[in-house]
Amino acid sequence: MKSSSPKCIPVVSTFASPFDVTPPSSDSTRKPLSLWPGMYHSPVTIALWEARSKIFESLLDPPKDAPPQSELLTRTPSHSRTTIFYPFSTDYILREQYRDPWNEVRIGILLEDLDALAGTISVKHCSDDDSTTRPLLLVTASVDKIVLKKPISVDTDLKIVASVIWVGRSSIEIQLEVIQSELEDADASPESVALTANFIFVARDSKTGKAAPINRLSPETELEKLLFEEAEARNNLRKKKRGGERKELDHGEYNKLGGLLAEGRIFSDMPALADRNSILLKDTRLENSLICQPQQRNIHGRIFGGFLMHRAFELAFSTAYTFAGLVPYFLEVDHVDFLRPVDVGDFLRFKSCVLYTQLDKLDCPLINIEVVAHVTSPEIRSSEVSNTFYFKFTVRPEAKARNNGFKLRNVVPATEEEARHILDRMDA
Repeated sequence: MKSSSPKCIPVVSTFASPFDVTPPSSDSTRKPLSLWPGMYHSPVTIALWEARSKIFESLLDPPKDAPPQSELLTRTPSHSRTTIFYPFSTDYILREQYRDPWNEVRIGILLEDLDALAGTISVKHCSDDDSTTRPLLLVTASVDKIVLKKPISVDTDLKIVASVIWVGRSSIEIQLEVIQSELEDADASPESVALTANFIFVARDSKTGKAAPINRLSPETELEKLLFEEAEARNNLRKKKRGGERKELDHGEYNKLGGLLAEGRIFSDMPALADRNSILLKDTRLENSLICQPQQRNIHGRIFGGFLMHRAFELAFSTAYTFAGLVPYFLEVDHVDFLRPVDVGDFLRFKSCVLYTQLDKLDCPLINIEVVAHVTSPEIRSSEVSNTFYFKFTVRPEAKARNNGFKLRNVVPATEEEARHILDRMDA
C-alpha cells in the first residue's frame, strides 16, 4: 500500500526526531516545534502539527484584541480531507512504537492519533486563512462510534483517511477510515477498511467562550451528500435524546428490570445459593487515578482528548481481562461524551465496570464496559464527571481455543439504579 495523495502526511518514528536535520525556518520568530504543547503524544501528532504549523501558530499566539471572523466561508469536504501514512513495513522503530503483545497496532495509541487527525481537520475547515482575526477554540464534544472491522497488523503499511462529513451552526463531524491492505490500490476495496470512527467537535469563541458559527460545508459527490444526510439524522437524534426527559418503563421493560434485580437480591440475601455463573456488577469494578501533567495538554492548554481515551481504553481492557480470565479483543467504542474540560493539574479518577454481557453467540460473547472519568478537587470536596466511555470487547479466538471450558459470567445489578442504567445502555 503506497502513499500518493498530495495531502498525504507521512509518519516517522520519534525516538530520533525527524526534524533534527530540517533546515532552520526562514521565519526566525517561529516557536520551535519542540516547545509546542503535547508534542510527545505520538509520531502522528508531530507529523500533523508540522504539516499544519502555520494554522496552529495562530492558535498558539493569537493577535491581541483581534476581531472574530466577519464572514463565513463555504468549504468542500476535499478542502480539508487529509491522509496520514504509516510506513510500518520499512520503519522498524515506528513499528516498535505501535506494536502490542499480539503483533497488532496498539488501539490506545491509535485512539490518540484519530483524535489528533480529527482535530486538525476541524481546525483546517474552520480557519478563515486570515491572520488578523481571532481563531476559534475547537474541542472534542463526543465520539459517535469507533468500530474495528478486522485486526490491524503492525507489519503492514497503514493509512488513515479523514474528512468533514457534516457541519451544523457551531458543531462539525469528522469521519475517519483506517485502511490496511497488502494490495497496491487499497482504497478501492471495502475489505481494506480496518476501522471507522466519527468524531464531533464544537466551536467556541476563544475570547467569550460562547458557541461560535463555523464555515459551511458543501458536499460535492453523491457519497458526500449521503454522508451529510446520515450525519444530519444522527445529530437530530442526539438533540432529541438530550432534550427528552427520562422515559417511563413499559410493561416489558418492567419485567426486564425485575428479572435483572431478582438475581441481585439472591446475592444480597442468600449469597450461598447465588448462581455461580453470575457476578454482581459492583464486583467487576476497577479504578485508577492520575494528576494531569502539562505534557498532556493540547494546543488550547487543556488535556488532550486522545490522551483521555487512551487511558480509558487501557482501564477498560484491564477490566475485561480480569473479568473474562482470558485476553480480551477490542471490537468498538460505543460512545464517548466529553462533558467538561480537563485542565492541567486536575486530579483525574477513572472508574470502570462490566455493565452487562451478551452470551447469545457462543463463538463471540460480548463484554460491555463503562469507564467514567471524574475530576476530583479535594480542597473544595468536589467531584464532577468529565467523561463517559463505553467499550465493547470479546475474547481473543486463540485464547478461547486453548480453553475448551471457557464461559463468560452474567453480570447482575444489586440496586434499581444499576438495573435502570443497564437497560438504558442496552436501549442506546
